[in-house]
Amino acid sequence: MKKLFVLFLALALLPFGVFAAGKTLVYGTTEKVSDMDPANAYDFHTWEIFQNINEGLMSYVPGGTDLVPGLAEKYTVNKAGDEYTFTLRKGLKFSNGDPLDAAAVKWTIDRVIKLNGDPSWLVTQFVKSVDAPDATTVVFHLAAPTGFFPALVATPTYFPLDPAVFPADKIAKDPTDLVGGKLVASGPFTVNTFKRDEQVVLDANPGYHGEKAKVDRIIIRYFADATTLRLALDKGEIDLAYKTINPADIVDLAKRKDIITNKLPGAFIRYLTFETSASVFKDKTLRQAVAALIDRKDINSKVYLGQNTPLYSMIPNGMVYQHATFKDANVATAEKLLKAAGYSKDKPFEFELWYTTSHYGDTEVNQAEVLKAQLEKTPLIKVTLKSAEWATYKTNWKNKVMPAFLLGWYPDYIDPDDYTAAFAQTEGSSGMGINFSDKVWDAEFGKEQTSSDAKIRAAAFKKVQDMWPVDVPTIPLWQGTLYVFTKPNVGGVKIGPTLIFNYNQLTLK
Repeated sequence: MKKLFVLFLALALLPFGVFAAGKTLVYGTTEKVSDMDPANAYDFHTWEIFQNINEGLMSYVPGGTDLVPGLAEKYTVNKAGDEYTFTLRKGLKFSNGDPLDAAAVKWTIDRVIKLNGDPSWLVTQFVKSVDAPDATTVVFHLAAPTGFFPALVATPTYFPLDPAVFPADKIAKDPTDLVGGKLVASGPFTVNTFKRDEQVVLDANPGYHGEKAKVDRIIIRYFADATTLRLALDKGEIDLAYKTINPADIVDLAKRKDIITNKLPGAFIRYLTFETSASVFKDKTLRQAVAALIDRKDINSKVYLGQNTPLYSMIPNGMVYQHATFKDANVATAEKLLKAAGYSKDKPFEFELWYTTSHYGDTEVNQAEVLKAQLEKTPLIKVTLKSAEWATYKTNWKNKVMPAFLLGWYPDYIDPDDYTAAFAQTEGSSGMGINFSDKVWDAEFGKEQTSSDAKIRAAAFKKVQDMWPVDVPTIPLWQGTLYVFTKPNVGGVKIGPTLIFNYNQLTLK
């Protein structure tokens, strides 16, 4: 009896949360969380958290590209291909005990349409309406046949939310905007605490219907820059470091025997974007001139030490229907275009090139400087570099402040449509601040989106990629390789072509 009392006293004296947490994994990153609301958040790291605290009707196999049932146990599609009926699993609940039923799914989709946030095009471009005829049946009526619709419902924008917790008429930027002040989960983890730009604490969700987490708690710590993140890994303060590590540190860490290097080639791309409707780049000749000055191999070598791959199409290398149409740098071609547009050494073409280190890491300033040097190889161009924090950056592109700006893309769904329509179809382009609109382009996107015939889709994507260097809504730069560094006792790092990081696969010995 005395021994039991001593044990109880010892446990009671432990710091709060240590005993309850069991296996705790600390994950460090330089990324930032945006709005904690799937109706408006449209960035890689916030989606990563959503993919672990919530779930879609369909899900991807961890580390793979195969779609499997998630919250839905099955679905059917009508003969025309424009109506999908999903049957939810019975007895689903949110982590607070509220029912996760068809009514919640319908409410969520209607809310996305109403709020019209950044990722809303993933719904509005495809979904005409949603019905919930009973508690476990959800019917999506589409604007047109869409063969990849099951992949769309696997994106966070479609993840069901609790109508009793999320506000119906405004974006929830932080948990304080929610009823009860706490995020409610449907995935393998719940949110214990949320401190913006400091840390997010996730606990395993005991009520999750699927594969349970193998660690009890994950603490995501946010670092100001790649140098302090690397230092925390060296000191053993974190178990896992992911996004972003400086290229020189990647070389060094990869040689270490006390650190595990997970090298992840994937469908992450970087590109230069133009505001095409009102800025100086309304003239496509000027966009063509900039494209003719880009030296992708030089960027990869000088900035990233050869760790990435030059990209000559917006569709990533290795993806179906890719047809590379951009060319290597040619100063003579650029000068010919600039002179035709009325520019000379005495009257150079001047414009601002924007970048953000707060979202893409310390190397972003180096990339911007290398690009400036490439563009100014001709005296007919003069570039002014400007930067902004991510929140301001997003506001700037909405308000057409930035004529040219650097962005990156992680897949919403694994299909070439996601790498093309998002930038050059009228609706998607508007949301990205590109504001490119052309009936010929929209017609080609309509063909590939509404057909399951590989020949029709291949022809449409070929034409789109052939037109890309002519109209130049964006310029592809490179395709990335991602690195996750861990202590030797960490396992289960599974990040496939979807780039979804499933925390419930992580192990800690």
